[in-house]
Amino acid sequence: MSQQHILQISELTKKVRFILESELNTVWLTGEVSNFIAASSGHWYLSLKDAKSQVKCAMFKGSNRRVRLGTGAKPSNGQQVLVRAKVSLYEPRGDFQLIIEHMEDAGAGILRQQFEQLKNKLNAQGLFDLSHKKAIPTHINCVGIITSPTGAAVKDILTVLKRRNPNIKAIIYPALVQGEYAQGDICHAIERANSRNECDVLIVGRGGGSLEDLWPFNEESVVRAIYQSDLPVISAVGHEIDTTLSDYVADLRAATPSAAAELVSSDSSELLNHVVMLKRRLLKAQQIKLAHLGSEINYLKHRLSQVHPEQQLQLQQQKADELALRLKQAMKRNIVQVQAKPAQLSQRLLQQSPLKVIQLQQQKVKQNEHRITQAMHNTLQHKSERFVNIIEQLQLVSPLSTIARGYSVTRNKDNAVITKVNQVVQGEEISVQLSDGKINTRVI
Repeated sequence: MSQQHILQISELTKKVRFILESELNTVWLTGEVSNFIAASSGHWYLSLKDAKSQVKCAMFKGSNRRVRLGTGAKPSNGQQVLVRAKVSLYEPRGDFQLIIEHMEDAGAGILRQQFEQLKNKLNAQGLFDLSHKKAIPTHINCVGIITSPTGAAVKDILTVLKRRNPNIKAIIYPALVQGEYAQGDICHAIERANSRNECDVLIVGRGGGSLEDLWPFNEESVVRAIYQSDLPVISAVGHEIDTTLSDYVADLRAATPSAAAELVSSDSSELLNHVVMLKRRLLKAQQIKLAHLGSEINYLKHRLSQVHPEQQLQLQQQKADELALRLKQAMKRNIVQVQAKPAQLSQRLLQQSPLKVIQLQQQKVKQNEHRITQAMHNTLQHKSERFVNIIEQLQLVSPLSTIARGYSVTRNKDNAVITKVNQVVQGEEISVQLSDGKINTRVI
């Protein structure tokens, strides 16, 4: 452990990023868009997925301005796209990601990708080398035409041949030039023309169309059949802007079927072929040189990108976008909490409201009033019953009751009751209380 260098996390992510970017560099891939986000900075963040896996991607605004999709300027979740991207690593989180440089619809894009892949493959195998090109004969007596016998291309070729050199014989080898069975028909027609060996040169082609329409001339079997042909082959597929793999492998390419007829019927064909060959050799040399320079430029760009301020700025911008998204989410949570706060405080206020306390006290007062009233009523009733009882007892011992039975009460002038004779003297005034009144008298 003392002799082994211990990496920091940032060192590890930087090394992994360098390995990914230097080893894989640029890749083409297709997938379904998901989790698409267009940040306020102009950058795009999304995931590309298939049935088993997905990978995070970023496309910076300098690249996504050029995107033109069938659904609009921006991709939508669930859309199938074809992208060219650099494999990279987002160092702050250690996330594997792709930096997309180009994006297009997956339909035509897949065909173009297959076109480039097969082109590179066949070119690496030497099928397009100028050393394998056969010279077009100077004097042509018979031309073989491999195309649809009812198409416009064969009519154009025959018209031009008749106009420029009616002595040239034309043999049509009919073949389908569109659809899934076309490649087999074209290969069989090339083999038949070679086995019969009755022509000086073959014209293989058709009229214009879409990339899908011209696709049979991009099939590997057709390219190899042209490459293996003993007869010189002129490719005349589509219009001047259309390019197929048959054009690269053929001994000569004509812009249109009519142009192919002019090449085989012109007196200056030898010079033209020589110029075309020199042009192709020059273009090939330029392509090789440009490819070499392009590889060197890509290597230097990659080295420069490691320290280029733009990449650092993009990295910081990506961090800023991530922080902005997190801030928006935090603000949304805070807003929800703040919006819920008044309701919580209102509920607490209602629970602590004086009105509720007053209502409780009022209920207690009413209860106490009822209890006091009930107690007073009970006390009054008890007192009344006791008073009646006392009255009854008083009546039992009251002298009035005795007087009412015929007795009387005698009092002196001090209102004291006289119970004995010796309590009075002769001539003293006394009073006698009867049941219906009082008699004043004098002792004699």
